[in-house]
Amino acid sequence: MTVNGSDAREVWKKCLAIIKKETNVQTFKTWFEPISAVSLNGNELMVLVPSKFHYEWIESHFVNVLRKSITQTLGASSVLKYQISRDEEELAAEPTEMPVAEIRTPAKPAQELPVKLQFGSTRPVSEEPVTSNLNEKYTFDTFIKGDSNQLARAAAFAVAENPGSNSFNPLFIYGGVGLGKTHLIQAIGNRVAKSGKVKNILYVSSERFTVDFVNSIQHNKVSDFSAYYRNVDLLMVDDIQFFSGKEKTQEEFFHIFNTLHQTGKQIVLTSDRPPKDMKFFEERLLSRFQWGLAADIQPPDLETRIAILNHKAAQQNFLLESEVVEFIAMNVTHNVRQLEGCLVKLMAQSSLTGAHINLGMAREALRDIIKPSKINLSIESIQRIISEYFGISQDLLIDGTRKQEIVRARQIAMYMAKEFTQSSLKTIGNHFGKRDHSTVIHACESVKNQAETNEKYKKTLDDIRRKIDMSM
Repeated sequence: MTVNGSDAREVWKKCLAIIKKETNVQTFKTWFEPISAVSLNGNELMVLVPSKFHYEWIESHFVNVLRKSITQTLGASSVLKYQISRDEEELAAEPTEMPVAEIRTPAKPAQELPVKLQFGSTRPVSEEPVTSNLNEKYTFDTFIKGDSNQLARAAAFAVAENPGSNSFNPLFIYGGVGLGKTHLIQAIGNRVAKSGKVKNILYVSSERFTVDFVNSIQHNKVSDFSAYYRNVDLLMVDDIQFFSGKEKTQEEFFHIFNTLHQTGKQIVLTSDRPPKDMKFFEERLLSRFQWGLAADIQPPDLETRIAILNHKAAQQNFLLESEVVEFIAMNVTHNVRQLEGCLVKLMAQSSLTGAHINLGMAREALRDIIKPSKINLSIESIQRIISEYFGISQDLLIDGTRKQEIVRARQIAMYMAKEFTQSSLKTIGNHFGKRDHSTVIHACESVKNQAETNEKYKKTLDDIRRKIDMSM
């Protein structure tokens, strides 16, 4: 018999008590506190780990500690299995049972976990419970709001407050990989679940929807499949772009969509592109995607990236120097998931070696993610090139004059220092008359905005870049 909930949590709590005695405080907080119990089936405990990297790390470094904890808690023939919450980059952010990652006595070989169709019951469909597939860590409180995601976040919150009774149906959230689409739609589900405003909530990846649909065809259970999804009050489908070219899947989803929409049920979808750019989709389906609101998520600006890193570090009770945070935020610009990956790698390095994380250690540890190119170029060299280009004294870039032509040159020099060196914002500001980091941020944003709207200004930047490249 499989038991979910309190029994499994109680067993894992006992395991954690053993593990805590075998590890130091930082290791325990980093690698074991984020793990949660899923289910208990006899002497087999299933736990949920945040990522594949997390699983691989604990399996490589703490397997003996894990074996000791599960054996002392459940006995010599006990088994510890994992579910890995896969990122949206891997096409399915829902928890997925893994055929590997078991700890058991050598006499019992590992076995693949069966794939279970949720809709395959012989009971009436109306009585079939809907498993939400939600990850409790994805909430609005843990989603860092910025200019790049303001509309999408506001619309998602409005949907969560009144699912099915708002003008955002469907809510279609689109944006690049690793920007927080999965986090945001699961935050909707978690808030609705907490409020109890609707009963049946389902988060599913497009991959899982397709696999289940194909299985239903193979097992002559298409009617059960359709009825199961039509019984949902809040349906969230992640990475809908992967329905592209799958005609039968699109047709089935079209009919499910129509039924849910006509009965006032809420639909939330995500994609890596807007509906108008989705190829090999039926026009009737694309038109329905645009019935409600399509909101995009853009890559976060520098200040938002810094806020994300500080928030993630605080969640792990991990203190990072501001220079280290700025170094990561300035060099990882388009992917929130990669920001988190840098943070996890630094925590792992510190946990393993006991080393203090400073800027030098961060540069070395993250060399495979943040390429060390152009680090030999100095801020003074960039100032010299800029002053020569504009025909002004290098001292004018540093003093406090507010003449328009000097301010423009100074802002461009700060922007190029950020682009071509790995200096922190504080260091760059110090080289320009001890200005603070907010001045550097403002200068960089100003240059970026002008380059996007003024072709002549953009050409000036390109000319300066070429001169800097030639000097290296």
